[in-house]
Parts: sequence; C-alpha cells; structure tokens
Amino acid sequence: KMAASNYSLKVNRQLLDPNFESYRLSLDPLPMYNIELDSAVAEIKLRDNQYTLDHMRAFGMYNYLHIDPWYEDSVYYVDQKDRVLNLTVTLDTALGKPREVFRMPSDLSCYENRLCASMSFPSSTWLALSDGTGKLYLLRTSKRGESAHTQWEIFFNQDIGEPFIIINSLSYVNSDIHSVEVLLLRIDKDESNVKGSGFSVTIEWLRVTNTSRQDQEKKYEISRRCVLQGKSVPHYAAIEPKGEGLMIASEKPFKFIEVDGKPVEDSVDKPMEVEEKTDPIYYWQQTAEDITITVRLPEGATKQAIKFKLSTDKLCVGLCEYAPLIDGQLYSLVDTEVSTWTMKDEKSLEITLQKKEEGPMWPELVMGDRRGQFVLDQAQAAIIHEQLTHLTSEDLNADPEKDKPACNAQELEDCDIFPEDGSSLTRIDGTSLKATHVVNLGSHQYLFTVDVNPEEMPSFCLRHDVDALLWQPHANDPNNMWEHTATFNALGYVQASKRDKKFSTCAPNYSYAALCECLRRVFIYRQPSPVATVLYNRKQGRQVGQVAKQQVASLDSNDAVLGFRATNERLFVLTSKNLFVIKVNN
Repeated sequence: KMAASNYSLKVNRQLLDPNFESYRLSLDPLPMYNIELDSAVAEIKLRDNQYTLDHMRAFGMYNYLHIDPWYEDSVYYVDQKDRVLNLTVTLDTALGKPREVFRMPSDLSCYENRLCASMSFPSSTWLALSDGTGKLYLLRTSKRGESAHTQWEIFFNQDIGEPFIIINSLSYVNSDIHSVEVLLLRIDKDESNVKGSGFSVTIEWLRVTNTSRQDQEKKYEISRRCVLQGKSVPHYAAIEPKGEGLMIASEKPFKFIEVDGKPVEDSVDKPMEVEEKTDPIYYWQQTAEDITITVRLPEGATKQAIKFKLSTDKLCVGLCEYAPLIDGQLYSLVDTEVSTWTMKDEKSLEITLQKKEEGPMWPELVMGDRRGQFVLDQAQAAIIHEQLTHLTSEDLNADPEKDKPACNAQELEDCDIFPEDGSSLTRIDGTSLKATHVVNLGSHQYLFTVDVNPEEMPSFCLRHDVDALLWQPHANDPNNMWEHTATFNALGYVQASKRDKKFSTCAPNYSYAALCECLRRVFIYRQPSPVATVLYNRKQGRQVGQVAKQQVASLDSNDAVLGFRATNERLFVLTSKNLFVIKVNN
C-alpha cells in the first residue's frame, strides 16, 4: 500500500497560457542528415518468457540512444560488435561517422538471457556501463568533449548478479573520497506474486567508493548495497545529490528489502507523523477574498511570546523557544500589507490573510501540512450542498431511462481517459529508509524524463489537464521539493492522441517538445514565439500576438525507431542501421 500523500505539486500559474489556441502546421523544411551505421545497433528483442507489460516498458521500449548531458550534441549507442560509439556534432554539414570510444572486454554472443547494454553519465569524466549480462563497469573517460583520442579506462568491473539495466547514476566527492552511485533495474520471477504477473521489480542502489589511500593506485569497491522491491517498473527513479535519498515515481510502491546483504525488518510501517490522529493545531476558513486561521495556544501564552512571520508565499507562526505551530509554503500568494493577526482571550490567535488572487478556493493552506483542519461556514456549506444534491438521491434509481446521463464514457475521446492507477511520487530517505514526501499523482499521467541540467537530478514531465508540465526536483529544499519549470501547451492532449507514439522528450532550454512514432514519423511542437506580422483569429476577429508551430519530419527508413534524444538545436533519431540528425533550431 502507498504511504499517505503528504505533499502536493505546486503549479506556477505564470507558466500557464490560458489563451493558447493551437499548434499550426508549418511546412518550413527541416534540415535532416542521415548517417548509415557500419554495424547495426545491438538491439535485444524480448524473449517468450518476457511477456508482461513491465518487460515491455523496461526493455521493449528501451531508448538505445544515450545523450551525454555534460557536453553539447553528443550521443552514444552500442552496436552488435559490442562497441560503444559516439557521435558529437559541431557542424551539421560535416558529420563524420560515429567513432568507437570503448569495446566491451568479453564476448557477449554466447549469453542466453542477456538484456540490452545500458549506460549512464554520472559526471563529465565518468561513465557507468552495463553489457546486459549482469556485469557493471565504471570507466574514467577523461573530459569526453575535448579529446577524441584519450583511452577510456576501467576502474571497476564486477559481476553484480542477474542481468540489469542502469537507470541513473551520480558521482561526488565527500571528505576527499570519490564515490559513484548507480541504480540498477531488474524484473525477477516472483513465486509469491500469485495474484499479479508472477514477476516483481527490483531496484538495486549501489555505492562504489575509491578505497585506496592517496599515494596508492586507485581501487574502487562496493561500499553500500541496497535492494528495493516493487510491483511495477518505475516511471522515474533517481539518486539525490551526495546520495542522501532516492526519488521514485511509480504506480505501485517500492520498499527496501535488503541493505548490505541483511534483510530489512518488515516493521509495520508507522504512519507518517503528519498522519497521526491528534487534535488539529489550527482551524481555517476561506472566502473568495480572504482566509481566517484560528491557532490554539498553550495556556499562559503572552502576546510578547508570539513569533509571526509572513511573506507573500510563506507563513511561520509560533511561540518563542517552541517549534513553530505553522511553518511552510502557502498554497498561493497573499497580500502581506492587508493581512493581520490578533490574540483572542489568551487561548487562541486569529490570523486574517488577504488572497492576492480573488476567486479560486485553496485546497490546502500550507503545502503538505496536515496539522490543521478546514472548516466550512454554514453559508458555504449550504451552497456546496445545493451544488451536490443532483449527485445524490434518497431513492434508488426507480426509472433508469428517465434521465439519460449527460455524458457517458463511450463519448469520451481515448485521449481523455486516464489510466486508473494510484501513481505516486515518493522521496525516500537513504538513512531511515522511509518515505519522507509522497505526492499522489492521480490523473497526472507520466510522460517523459529529461536531463535539463546535469548538476541537478533529471526533470520529469507530467500531464496536467491538456498541458504537459515539466518539474525539476530540488532534494535539498523541502519547501520546494519539486519546482514547475516549464509548460508545453496542449502537449498532454496531443501525445495521448498519437496511437503509435514510442518516445517523447524536450529540449533542455524548453524551446520545443518532440514525439516520435514506432516507425518513421517525428513531430516537433515549438513553443509560442512572438510573430513579426499581424495575425487575426478568424473566429473572434482578435489579434494573435504569438503563434506555436507544429512540424512533422519523415525518416527515410523502414526500420523501427530504437532511440530518440533532443538537444537545444537538434533531434537525434536512431534506427537499427541509421542515425538521423534533424536540425530544429539555429
């Protein structure tokens, strides 16, 4: 069972465009370059015993093209000769062939149940690599962008057990000791999962550390090894800076089952502190214009002891020498000039907050805080009751034909129907092994993961109504754990209507989003840009200040798309025998 949700994603309204109309199909040509590969991509097809949706998600839809977030326009893949090949583009008109940067030391053709090779770039000078047989390599690559001729050197290579794919990695130095952390994903046969698919998903979290002293030759060894288990392949899993925790978005929860070889006691999870049933510390009411909060005070509290701090988006209330009673980010902005507080008969504090934006009702007062209780006043309760009466009825439906429902599910378009799962986004602390922040994703369908800034955790994109919103995790800022950084207008709707969609992504500078189908077609959605000439909306006769373009590119290939990555200027599309480079921005 998922832990109770105790946090919510805060949409930045300034990044939404309520006036967005649609994408216009642009016929501007897109320069496209086709590189024929000397040897085909090392695609590993699903075997007969890999028949579940999770196998399809993790391995069948695997993105065989890897982008190096530390260097501009640099992509990698592994070919059938077990070579890691790189293409770095500086001039589109002078594209060379992909060049070999590393060759796997062992012959892989004899392995029966291998998975596809996978890689991840923990830093600008290190690479985590798996050959798909259960072996993990850590390579020091030197600065990859500078010299084409430096030899990549193996500093760690070990058989980690059953085959896996690498899903995330991180490199850091702590007290002069270098560590690389890696997340590995496996799908294992699970006899105990009788009701489900018969498989379970494990994530192995490894820390590999340089154990040698300064004057010795470098020696890397596993210093920590944790195993988490769940029932579905995660949409997103990433390690926090310095390895302090994990963030996982998945349909079913993950829990630690093993740390350094010892089973984790399956203690009955205590509910999160915020969920304990205690009397509320404060009560709050709201109207369209303002919010009134009543805070209970301990006996003998004086006006002088009250600490009150209010900014446009944060509130902190407490008593000297005590932990704050209310402390955190407000759901929306308030006007500090007009907001006030007064003390009532030494037992309670009454705070009035003026909303910056009149109208919208707040679903919560302080983000993720469950210590208060919302109270409806009688007038509001009566209005809501009246609005809801049509949904409830005293008698069971005596005449079902009398009132046909206004909407039935068959009339919904496919792209309006959300998967009915309880997806959640969870931040798990690496020391306590417990969830500290849980967001219920509900109907926010997961779209894609993208590296915007290699120094930060990967960003992820979710569907919100018709739009697609990009979120950047900030592990070290508990009040802004996930920041809304960009909006792709109507992309949620657009991508859901594409039946044959295989991959989607966006440029690190958010200038465009892109989707590709299993075969041939690539769609580019440019974000609105101001127009030079005056345009009028034909329906309303009003001027249109900016226009968003959609472009379609068609690949000259009959092979399935195996990889898809975007940079600020280019889209890279990999098929088994070709690598296409599409110039999107100049």
